[in-house]
Parts: sequence; structure tokens; C-alpha cells
Amino acid sequence: MEDSPVLETESLTKSYGKSRGIIDVNLSVSRGEIFGFIGPNGAGKSTTIRTILGLLFPDSGHVRLFGENALSSGDFLRQRIGFVPSELNYYDGLKTGQLLDYSARLFKVKDKSIITRFCERLDLDTNRSIKDLSLGNRKKVAIIQALLHRPELLILDEPTSGLDPLMQSRFYEILREEQERGATIFFSSHTLSEVERLCSRVAIIKEGKIIKNSGMEELKQLYLKRFRLIFPRGTSFSAEELEKAAPGVLQLSLNKRGAEGLYKGNVRDLMKNLSQLPLEDAVLEDPGLEEIFMHYYNGKEDTV
Repeated sequence: MEDSPVLETESLTKSYGKSRGIIDVNLSVSRGEIFGFIGPNGAGKSTTIRTILGLLFPDSGHVRLFGENALSSGDFLRQRIGFVPSELNYYDGLKTGQLLDYSARLFKVKDKSIITRFCERLDLDTNRSIKDLSLGNRKKVAIIQALLHRPELLILDEPTSGLDPLMQSRFYEILREEQERGATIFFSSHTLSEVERLCSRVAIIKEGKIIKNSGMEELKQLYLKRFRLIFPRGTSFSAEELEKAAPGVLQLSLNKRGAEGLYKGNVRDLMKNLSQLPLEDAVLEDPGLEEIFMHYYNGKEDTV
């Protein structure tokens, strides 16, 4: 069991009738990794997470947590999980400290000084009423709730929405520390820069289906390169000429001095083709995750 994935889904499907759900979602998250799960709002991220947690029952497929069936062992397994939902609803009659103290008792946390330490790091006032908290401070409460019992698996659904840049940075530090402690982190977001910063592997979901599932470095290097071309003064090329000279060019845009875009294919072929053109300079680099995401999301890629 120790070597089995901490989180695994097999052909997970959930339908809402005519509304979109998720279809044949297959995911595998290894022990100790930070796994990114990306897609815009409505793509199926929250439905996947709620089904994993047993908050929704799948129409078909299976979920295994820590190598065990998530439905039959759900109550026991959920004690080993910390969860930050994308949408927060709290009883407004409590103070922040009272809510966190209740959460600690619920998880049988003996050393409640952990609440104080996390509140200090995230600058959260425990004497304020829940009803007076901003979205960012409510999200801090959810983060501390998820962390205080030192879970083995953290499932985070848009965890940084509402946090200012300083708090986001502190939160990233905490996640790195949790990973060093041995925790596994499933990080769902539509903020691509934070997924690129934190995660070693990533899955992209589109219209309820996984369209890409790979290591971050593989995703950034295996298929796509960003290129910039600089033409000699007085020289110009049409988009059609460039696309003919270098098959595989995507998202091509021209300017007065050159062109830029993405390239899919063997880089050696691209360099060979570009060497035939009278260029002043050419730059090749790895694209950012956002460019890769938009390529897969707006294009016709469906290979996982």
C-alpha cells in the first residue's frame, strides 16, 4: 500500500443531465508530490474534487485514496485529508478563534498552538467575527482548518483567490514545508503562474475531460517552443511564406522587424528551415505554462 498512489481515479464520470459534468477522468497522484489540476471555471475541476471527496457520488468509475476505496472507507480516509473549497460558507455567529478551536476538537488535535502559529504567519485575527471577515480572511480560515491536523493529503480548490500577493507568497512557503513534511498536495487552479511555480506534474481538464496529463518539464519542452525572429532591415515576409518555410508554426504574429509564435515539432527541423531564411537573429525558448494551456485549450489537442 505504501507504494500505491495517494490519490487515484479510474474512469471517473459524473453527469448533471444536460449540464456538463466529468467524463472518464483518470488521475494518479504520487506520495509527496504537488500535482496541478488546471482549467477555467466550468471545466470540471470542482466536480472532480467533490467526487473524489465523496461529496458527490459518481455515475461510474472509482476513487482510491491511500490505496483504499474512497466510498467504502470514506469517513476514516477523510480524517487524513485537508480540504480548501473554492466557495466558503461559515456560521457567522462565531469568532474566528472559536471556529478554529472547534475544528481542532473535531480532528482531536491536542496541541492547539499550531493554530496560533498559522494565524501569525497568515496575519489572521482570531478575535474577529466570521461575519466581518473579507473573502481573503475567510480563505485564510479555510487554509488553517485544512492544515491544523497535519493531513497526509491536501486537496486545494482555488486556494489563493482573495489572498493578496504577500499572503500568497507565505501560503506557497507553507505548502513547500508541508511537502517536505511528507504531505501530498492536489492543487486545483486557473491561475497558471502559481501552478507552474509549485507543481511537478499537471493535468489539464477541458469540458469535463482530461486532455493532457504529464510532468511540468515534459509539458514545457517536449512539444512546444516559443520563437522570435528578427528580419534584416528592408526585408519582410508574409505569414504564408513563413508557415510554408517552417511547417509546424502555430499562433504566428508579424511585426515591423520580425515575427513570433509557437512551434510544435522537432526543433532541429525548425532550425534547419529557419537557416534557409535571410534572418538577422532568431531566439528559441520554452513557452510559459499559460501559452501551453491556451494551445491545448483552444486547439484540437485531445491526447493525454
